[in-house]
Parts: sequence; structure tokens; C-alpha cells
Amino acid sequence: MVALIVHAILGVTVVWLIVASNPAVFRRPETGPAISVLEFLYYTAGIASVAVGWYFNIRFVQEYAHGHTNPIWGGGSWAQYIKLMYANPAASSAGQDYTIGNLVLLPLMTIVDGRRRGIRRPWLFFVASLFTSFAFPWALYLAVVERQRRLGEPRTAAS
Repeated sequence: MVALIVHAILGVTVVWLIVASNPAVFRRPETGPAISVLEFLYYTAGIASVAVGWYFNIRFVQEYAHGHTNPIWGGGSWAQYIKLMYANPAASSAGQDYTIGNLVLLPLMTIVDGRRRGIRRPWLFFVASLFTSFAFPWALYLAVVERQRRLGEPRTAAS
């Protein structure tokens, strides 16, 4: 369970780094609502994905760890989690889709598109996926892009 708490702390830290790295995007708009309906929907979907994912992650650790505390291998570990993700053809189909989406497409999209849009440290969205869920950084990235569009942020080179 300690590994889950550490994951939660790291997830919150990475989200804070994203927000702190992009203060112009997260400033309060001069006119209009603080967040748009579309931003609200993205945030809601992202938070829901974390809540549902963490529910199942906690259940996984409780059911498989059996007092084991090593988060890397053994019961209730990352290694077992990955192994179970490919436990049968149906799970393998979803697992490979998730793996390619999270380890290839998410970082490519957020880093390349984020740099084009002037979003600072766009690689942090991928890092967030390691500690939150796969859907959360997508939702957060889309909310950031929508907010940037709404605020009329200029597109400049970013780090």
C-alpha cells in the first residue's frame, strides 16, 4: 500500500509541475468563466479515470500483495500487474492497445504538439501517466490546449 501512496504523491507532484511550468495558460481569464464547459468536461473525465483506476489498483494490491511490499516484483507488483494485463487474448488485446497508446502515442503527441503550441515541459504529461492513469494526462493535455486557445496564447517555442 505504501507504493500506492508514493504513486499518489508523485502524481500530484507531476500535475503541480505541469501547472507551475505553464502559469500563463492557467491564469484566470480576463473575461468569461474561470473554466469553459469543454475544460470542465476534460477535467471531469480525467478525474473520473483516476478515481476508477485507483479503485481497481487498490483492489489489485489488496488481493495480490499478501503482505508483500516490493512494488517491482512478486505479488501485487508492477511485474505481476503487467503479466496479468496479458493473461488471456482479451486482456492482451486491451493491454497492447494501452501499452502502445501510453508508451508511444501519448508522449509523441504531447511532446510534439505541446512544443508547437508553446506548452512548457510537455513531456510531463507522459510522466503523469506513470502515476495517475492513461486517460488523465490526455484529458489534462486537452484541457490545457483548450484553455490556451480560449486565452489566445501565442504559439512560441518551448522547452
